[in-house]
Amino acid sequence: MMYKQCIAACAILMLSFSTSSALAAADAKDSSSKVQMQVGKSWKLPSKPLDVVYSLDNKKVFILTDQEQILIYTAAGALLGKVKVAKGVSAIDIAPRGEKLYLINQVDNTFTDLSLDYVVTINTKGSPFLGKENAPVTIAVFTDFE
Repeated sequence: MMYKQCIAACAILMLSFSTSSALAAADAKDSSSKVQMQVGKSWKLPSKPLDVVYSLDNKKVFILTDQEQILIYTAAGALLGKVKVAKGVSAIDIAPRGEKLYLINQVDNTFTDLSLDYVVTINTKGSPFLGKENAPVTIAVFTDFE
């Protein structure tokens, strides 16, 4: 008896999905009056974009341009940096954890994975230090974490 009820319930669900799909298809003809759009972000690019990918945390935007560059922006539109790529790179993607960019080159039929590291300058002026004040590398140790 349970088996028959389950089959009947599945049939009803399938029928309702197919009916709603048919209605949605019929409404698609007049969808322009039912679609609302709001621009979230927009900024002027220095060259023609070819491909774009967001980091999975939505903090960075990587834009491949026709000038053989990947422009790296914050989600708010501030340029973080540029990365030169080989001629012929036509598509980019990002690794699941955001640790690498993947590049497809249609000219020489290559795939490249690209690791990026970001150099961050920390203002240490006025902080206690050991060694020469103008040393080329400064190691900052934070001991006041809670």
